[in-house]
Amino acid sequence: MLADFVVLNLVYFAVCVLNPDVAGLHQRLTWLLMAVAFIPAVQWLKPVGVERAMHMDRVMRATLMASVTHLIVFLALLYVMGDDDLPWQVLAEFYALQSICSLLWRMAAQWALKRYRRRGGNQRNVVIIGCRTTGERLYEEMLHDVGFGYNVRGFFDIYCPPDFRYKDKYAGSVSDLAERLKEWKIDEVFYTLSGEDGPTVQYLLGLCDRNMMRFNFVPQMSPYLARNLHPETIGAVPVLGVRNNPLDNPVNTFVKRAFDIIFSGAFLIISPIIFIPVAIAVKLSSPGPVFFRQLRTGYKGEDFYCWKFRTMKVNSDADTVQATRSDPRKTRVGEFLRKTSIDELPQFINVFIGNMSVVGPRPHMLKHTADYSKLLEEYMVRHFIKPGITGWAQVRGYRGQTDELWQMQRRIEHDIWYMEHWSLLLDCKIIIRTFVGMFQKDENAF
Repeated sequence: MLADFVVLNLVYFAVCVLNPDVAGLHQRLTWLLMAVAFIPAVQWLKPVGVERAMHMDRVMRATLMASVTHLIVFLALLYVMGDDDLPWQVLAEFYALQSICSLLWRMAAQWALKRYRRRGGNQRNVVIIGCRTTGERLYEEMLHDVGFGYNVRGFFDIYCPPDFRYKDKYAGSVSDLAERLKEWKIDEVFYTLSGEDGPTVQYLLGLCDRNMMRFNFVPQMSPYLARNLHPETIGAVPVLGVRNNPLDNPVNTFVKRAFDIIFSGAFLIISPIIFIPVAIAVKLSSPGPVFFRQLRTGYKGEDFYCWKFRTMKVNSDADTVQATRSDPRKTRVGEFLRKTSIDELPQFINVFIGNMSVVGPRPHMLKHTADYSKLLEEYMVRHFIKPGITGWAQVRGYRGQTDELWQMQRRIEHDIWYMEHWSLLLDCKIIIRTFVGMFQKDENAF
């Protein structure tokens, strides 16, 4: 908050330097009102609860809302004080610069914090109560994003189920936790078992209170209900209400479609720079067409032709057999195109004509749809929105070959989460992470 205030003042004095001839801009009253207006605006910038991970869409939204709040309060103060001779172009210059600088500062701060945590700093030692599905999912989320800064010391439960995937982290029964507290210096406890076990919950709450540890209750909830929930109460009973899919709103649908047309249209204008050399390379790599066209499942289960650069030799199994790491059907050029995701670029044509979106669940071939829809009940839910060139599951590491059912299940969970949490800022975040990922080594890109 102090740094945000410093940024605000530096931007103010920079605008003063850029506009030396504007009457009244240097008055102390204007500066004072500018500073006072920061107080309500900062409410949007302070951290929410005890979250330790950076959500870029939230950072951008908070920065924008803080600037808008500051503008409203500042204009109101100017009107009350009778100091209304500040030109509108100067105000526009100030708030544009202030928004950009505040956002850059907060992004840089979060980036520095992530690097610090990656090197072992600012860590919190935690334990997870419960060797069940909820505990597994929580542990995987903590491992996936170093921005949380959580160091999971172990799992505690009455017993460790034979199908528990992290047996090496099992530390014993709940009653053994008290003996490990001082040795491990635990900061937080995450309880992932049923809240109906009153004696266990009461014991852990007392243990945490006596040892000044934070107690967190993680509800046993289906991953397919992990959507935008808002807490309510009926008397003393807490109730979680499920909000509607944001893309059910026609305005949001229009915004997403407009973004797709602008983004894909801009890319297609410059696409010959990439498409022509790639097309020549594909044609020289092996006999066959430049493009590969395949029927895939799209919006509301409708089939459509998905376009890609051909990366394999012409074969009869293309529509039924998924590519593997050492697939003999791939050409040398195709191997490179797959690793860099350049083979997916023709799908911007699909986006422009409306079959796909820039961001959304990846479209699967018809055989996968037929097979997985029988194995996973929630599989078809992902088709309530248009498929995308990239998606939340892809930037979170769930891409490529699916050898086991749980891999497809995780992908579906992420696709449904994206559908329930859609925002234009989230789309921008996914696009940026996809672009950065093109220059990083990905073991699942083949």
